[in-house]
Amino acid sequence: LRLVAVLKAILEGEKAAVLKRDRHLPLSFHRRQEELKFSLGLQRLQHRVREIQVLRDGSAGEGLGQDGAARGCQGRQRNAEPRGWCCPPQELPTLILEAMKELEVAKQQVLKRIQIWKRQQQLAGNGALFEENLAPLQKRCESLVEVYFQLHQQVMAASAELGAEMLPRLLERFNEVLSSLVKR
Repeated sequence: LRLVAVLKAILEGEKAAVLKRDRHLPLSFHRRQEELKFSLGLQRLQHRVREIQVLRDGSAGEGLGQDGAARGCQGRQRNAEPRGWCCPPQELPTLILEAMKELEVAKQQVLKRIQIWKRQQQLAGNGALFEENLAPLQKRCESLVEVYFQLHQQVMAASAELGAEMLPRLLERFNEVLSSLVKR
């Protein structure tokens, strides 16, 4: 994570230097930047889904092992393992809420890209150049929906730990995300 932070700081500095030198960047630069932001957000969301799964598997794995010895927090050191081992039960709902926020951010990015594509299509009616290739946009939608279903599956599997108050709110947010993607 430190390496990512260092690389991000370097790239931000480079971006500032380029923006200072060249006031207007080409459209391809902005498009590539947007693609990278979406990919990073989607990877972060996939990581959250895996964290939720590890947390659920870790809490489900506590109890007696095959040899009859107690499993769980005794044999693990919290700092030696990734997040998810021996965590308090309130961490699962927090992790799921964070993942939902990231899902909604990714959804907004997809909807923004759809709006840009629609606008470019309208401008093409006036003679502007228009790239008709929908493959990148379709790939974005498919990857987002794939992660959506993975997260939904994890939430449904963890429904007992979430409680009667949180589960309906999460399901409503899931429905809103999916319906807004379908309507666009």
